[in-house]
Order: sequence, then C-alpha cells, then structure tokens
Amino acid sequence: MVSKMFNKLKKSFYFPIAYYFRLFAQIQLMIWKPKIIVLTGSTGKTTLLHLIESQLGEKAKYSHFANSTYGIPFDILGLKRKTLTFFEWPFLFLLAPLQAFKAPPKQKIYIVEADCDRPFEGKFLGSLLKPEVTIWLSVSKTHSINFSSLESIAFEFGYFLEYCQKYAVINGNNNLITKQQTRTKAEVAIIHKKALKKYEVLENGTKFKTANNEYVFKFLLPEESFYSIETTNLLLNYLGFESVTSFDNFVLPPGRSSVFEGIKNTVIIDSTYNATPASMQASLNMYKNYPAKKKWAIISDMVELGKEEEVEHKKLAKLIADCNLDKVILMGPRTLKYTLPELQGLSVISFLTPKEVLNYLQKNLKGGETLFFKGARFLEGVIEHLLKNKQDSNKLCRREKVWEMRRKQWGL
Repeated sequence: MVSKMFNKLKKSFYFPIAYYFRLFAQIQLMIWKPKIIVLTGSTGKTTLLHLIESQLGEKAKYSHFANSTYGIPFDILGLKRKTLTFFEWPFLFLLAPLQAFKAPPKQKIYIVEADCDRPFEGKFLGSLLKPEVTIWLSVSKTHSINFSSLESIAFEFGYFLEYCQKYAVINGNNNLITKQQTRTKAEVAIIHKKALKKYEVLENGTKFKTANNEYVFKFLLPEESFYSIETTNLLLNYLGFESVTSFDNFVLPPGRSSVFEGIKNTVIIDSTYNATPASMQASLNMYKNYPAKKKWAIISDMVELGKEEEVEHKKLAKLIADCNLDKVILMGPRTLKYTLPELQGLSVISFLTPKEVLNYLQKNLKGGETLFFKGARFLEGVIEHLLKNKQDSNKLCRREKVWEMRRKQWGL
C-alpha cells in the first residue's frame, strides 16, 4: 500500500518538478544558442549518437547518458547524478539556478538523444529544445504500458517533428513515422531500406554495402543500423561537412552486442542494455547470421509491455526458434509463462533469477560456446562472473553504485 501511494505521488509530481529544472535549462540555452539536433525513436538512438560522434568529434557536444525529461535539462545545466540515490536531489535543486548562468560549452552544435517513456514527454522535450534538425528512425512497443496503443507512442514522438525548425530525417519503411511527417514544416529526407545492397555478419564485425560505399565495422551491429549509417551521411551533408568514408573512430556503447572473451574459451556477446520487441528482433536476427559452431542464447523478460506482454513473449519464441540454437536459457516469470511453452522440442531451460542462470552456466559450459545475452534484469552481473579478463567488467552497462547494490541483492 505504501509503495503504491509513493508511486502515485511520484507520477503526480514528475512533470511539475521537471519544469523547475526546465526553466533554468531554457536560460542556459538562451545564453548558449547551439544548433540543436535531436535523435529520437524507440531504439537505436545511442548507437546513432556514437556514429555521428565518430565523424564530428569535438565539433559538437553530445548528451551522453541523458535522454529524458530530467536527463536532458541536467545535461544542459551540467548537473550529474553519480549514485542515482535520493540523497542527490537537494544538491541538484540548489545547483540548478547557479548552473543556468554558467559559461556555455564552446561547441555550437548540440546532439541530443531524446526518448518518450510516457505521455507528454515528447511535447515537454520538443518544446524545450525546438531542434533545428530531428532524426527519427524507429517506433516500437517500448514502455507501451504507459500508452494506449503503438499509434499513441508514435504521436508522442511526433512532437519532435512538430517542433523541428529546418530539417528532418525519417525512416521511410515505418508507416507509423511517415504518417506523422505532416506535422512538420521542416524539409524532410526519407531513408528507404532498398538502398542497402548487402548486409553481412562477420566473426569480429559487420559489413554494410550501399550503392555508393561499403562500410566495415569491427563491432557487431544489427541490419537496422543501416538507417543510422545513411542518416549520418545526410546529417554531415546538411551541416556542410564531407561525407563518411569510414567509421574507424566509432565506439560501440556498452551492452549493444559487445564481444568479450569468456572463461573456458567461450565468446560472450553482451546485448544486455535493454529488451524490447524491436531490439529483440534486430539482435536475434543478427545472431542468427553470426558464424559460430556452438550457439547459446540467454534471454530475459521484456518489461513494461502492459497488455501486449503475452503476445510479444510468444512472438519472441518464434524469433528464438528461427535462430537454430544449440541451447536456450530463459530468465524471468514472463518468458517462463509465455515463451517456454512455445519452444517445445528445443534444448531450452528456464530460470527466475540471474543467480540461477550463472550457476547453470558455470556448471554446464564445456568450452568453445558462443554465449549471446539479450535483456536487462541484471544479466550484466552474470556476464561479469564469466569474463576471462575481469577488467572488461568496466565495459559493461549499469556500472553506477545503485546497480551494484541491486546486483548484490540478487546474489551477484
């Protein structure tokens, strides 16, 4: 009862308190006057940000680790949350007015990753940023528990088009996105999948071939990353820079299919940043094409799906079955209830906790397996115990103290 009352109060005051920080962020933006470029959509935003950063480098400022109603104003004001605990908040309230009048960044381009986890967030952030450029490449059932339909999610993202001032780039293969383009007066560039001529997954990288170029990455990227590659070129052209010839300076964000050496001569593919229907499909399709002899997959629940929970976890079973895996390990009550019954005939086992998954892997790995981890729910804590080089744990996601404490509570 107390927990429910607290969550209700938290929701009631979420935006009213956010307006306090927004006010001071607006003052700082008026002093700074940057060219604002918003990257939005359900998935792929952070990878796109890193692709753009690999080309623009120090010419722009980037909203790393900030994409929300609070995160973006904090990033503009230079406020940092280090522990993610309640005790930080009094200091943040006191610092905000002072930071509003600080010397602005030297860069005149601001690349902002912006999400829509709840209704009104798109309008709140779009009206704050009023971007010169909006880039919107995806919309899917992410945080759909907070929305009535997929169309309502797309409408909320559409505010970034509505407030866009000059130039927008959208995914022409997504009807939900193209339906929203009438809301903008900006020039709109549309990317179509047909421009991708070849996609190839290598043992230590990925290759994309377009009509004009071939890009080889030393990282694993899903086929959908093609849209981000094409977008990077369009943005550079708009800004007056040379087109992309290579992405040698690209650095993959943590938890997006990073590859590590594991114990017993295993290969670990870490995709533990999130678990949504769209990201599951993209990453599993990539893993399906990955060259390995003994392929295992460790898959966790997808959360915040609301009434779509059963349907999406049953769809997940088909994606898993199509991968031709040697072993499937499921984790969480949703995969146990909905996904497991759909995988009869496969070598599959299910657990409720990450500690059980870790115990099973430590006891049953023979050596030489490729282990693909997809989903949150502390799977990064499982990987941490399976790394050959323990210092690689610094390259995993959720390194903040609050997450460390939560992993310990789960026996990790």
